[in-house]
Amino acid sequence: MSVSAPVGRVLLLASALLLTACSAPSGASPSADPTSALPLPGPEDGSGTSRPPGGAESDRDAPAGEGPLGARVVVIDPGHNGGNAEAPDRINALVPAGPREKACDTVGAETASGYTEHEFNWDLSLLVKERLEADGATVILTREDDEGVGPCIDERAAIGNEHRADAALSVHADGGPETGRGFHVITPGEVSGFTEDIVEPSRLLAEDIRREYLVGSGVPYADYLADEGLDERTDLGGLNLSTVPKVFLEAGNMRNPQDAALLEDPGWREQAADAIARGVAAYLMRE
Repeated sequence: MSVSAPVGRVLLLASALLLTACSAPSGASPSADPTSALPLPGPEDGSGTSRPPGGAESDRDAPAGEGPLGARVVVIDPGHNGGNAEAPDRINALVPAGPREKACDTVGAETASGYTEHEFNWDLSLLVKERLEADGATVILTREDDEGVGPCIDERAAIGNEHRADAALSVHADGGPETGRGFHVITPGEVSGFTEDIVEPSRLLAEDIRREYLVGSGVPYADYLADEGLDERTDLGGLNLSTVPKVFLEAGNMRNPQDAALLEDPGWREQAADAIARGVAAYLMRE
């Protein structure tokens, strides 16, 4: 059983890191952040705006938290699902993805030892949810467990839109070449009639998560794609159909032995969740 970071701890660290990032010269390397020496809250550490109910059954009608993020709503989208492999007709069906259609969903990647991406995404998403809720945020998951099918990519985007999320994060792990390692954050590019309003805020969300994840996870920028950990895409329905700031985190490469060893480690996932939560909190504090 994981232990949430203490209330306010994630926000406190995020505040310090955000102040430093905002005052740093443009193009400064996140790894040079002087706050990187701050201790990570590990397992041992102990709006008046109306929001529609929804999300996973356990999240419906949840009252706003009383912590420093109590006015914020975050949607976390654990990519894929445990039942997808057994439902090819459903997950291969075409659904809206912006200007074009794409398959409802996919099965996802897995490590050489058989740790599946859908399980990793679920495990890490629950830990991030705990940490943000400890600081009062209302956190909604796009799926209830790791045993179902889907939701489809358009439905995942719709959940964030319906809840008017202040930030939405889709959690994934890549299935790249075995020789390549590292993480990257995917941001929406401009797609006429779809993403114009979210490109800029999503980029800020991506930069905050990238900075904290680089410092806190021990995973480097991906060396086989993206540009210093950021990758702009216009072909992902989960981004194209979003009306709220949203990014995808590819937390590591499941086919790379070094990355896989981390992704499979429950202790590492706790630290990674700390870093992700700090990044999301830093973005929420920009407003």
